[in-house]
Amino acid sequence: MTRYLHTMIRVTDPEATIRFFALLGLEEVRRIDNEQGRFTLIFLASKDDQAIGDRRVEVELTHNWDPEPYSGGRNFGHLAYRVDDVYETCQRLADAGVTINRPPRDGHMAFVKTPDGISIELLQAGEPKAPAEPWASMPNTGSW
Repeated sequence: MTRYLHTMIRVTDPEATIRFFALLGLEEVRRIDNEQGRFTLIFLASKDDQAIGDRRVEVELTHNWDPEPYSGGRNFGHLAYRVDDVYETCQRLADAGVTINRPPRDGHMAFVKTPDGISIELLQAGEPKAPAEPWASMPNTGSW
């Protein structure tokens, strides 16, 4: 049996990244500090994922204590989340200062980035929403 467990991304500012994912409804479920290896692992999951117990899907944030540059976050690809209301989610993120790189013009899909430049795809649950402003006419910003 093979089962998907988590996706790991390296982060430079764990607290900023935790705040970002909190805007999407994820919260910290466990943390491991490894003094010998000089790193911290922080696991995040949504309430829905937590409800399925040990079968939950998580995002693992890896913070190496010794600074090192991370480039090419786009090379990773992206994480994808289904959301109940793509417009409301994008508005909440924008209100918190997050750039909407690819607005949900189609009422179905949007892209944003974490503080370390990891692309996050947001997909509308169910059928796409009807096109609505300001999203319908909003241009892309940067890469996604």
